Amino acid sequence: MTGTERQSNLNVPNALTTLRIVMVPFFGWALLHDGGDSITWRIVAFVIFVAAMITDKVDGDLARKHDLVTNFGKIADPIADKAITGMAFIGLSIVGEIWWWVTIVVLVREWSVTLLRLSVLKQVVIAASASGKLKTTLQAIALSGLILPLPHGDAHGGAFDRFGTVGEVLFYVSQVALTGAVAMTLWSGYEFFRDVWRQRDQLRSRTGN
Repeated sequence: MTGTERQSNLNVPNALTTLRIVMVPFFGWALLHDGGDSITWRIVAFVIFVAAMITDKVDGDLARKHDLVTNFGKIADPIADKAITGMAFIGLSIVGEIWWWVTIVVLVREWSVTLLRLSVLKQVVIAASASGKLKTTLQAIALSGLILPLPHGDAHGGAFDRFGTVGEVLFYVSQVALTGAVAMTLWSGYEFFRDVWRQRDQLRSRTGN
């Protein structure tokens, strides 16, 4: 029996993962409230998203530090991550902050990698790559900035100007981070599929299948 099979699913890391999943509809509602024009609810959405990113880091660290890695966590954690970031991409495309083609490209890559990772979980283990970690960081920075009601283009005047020039700079910094995130999303996806095929070929060679 493996260590992950001996561990109970009732632990803090799994509770935090479950909390992230529960956050998704509330985050989406806050982001899209009043068509994305509500300053207050955009800030609420920002707080929820940042909290989700923090719990993502915390639950992983706790699981590894205290040997609380479970089969449930292996499956639920990536689903929780992709659900909250996916909702952010879709919501920001709906309110006009991100082009739809960007969202489609990112979501196709993210979910195809996640589904493949889960399908080969027992045969092939692919550790998180440096490019994948950079992708996650850039996505978190870009999405956090774009969720905030920052002044840019037509989004000037009234409450959107409360951040002033600093807010406009932050918006374009977020756009640059988004560009980097899309590039790293594609590259890390390529690396993942490449490594999966390599490991499967090696496994077939060893087993003679």
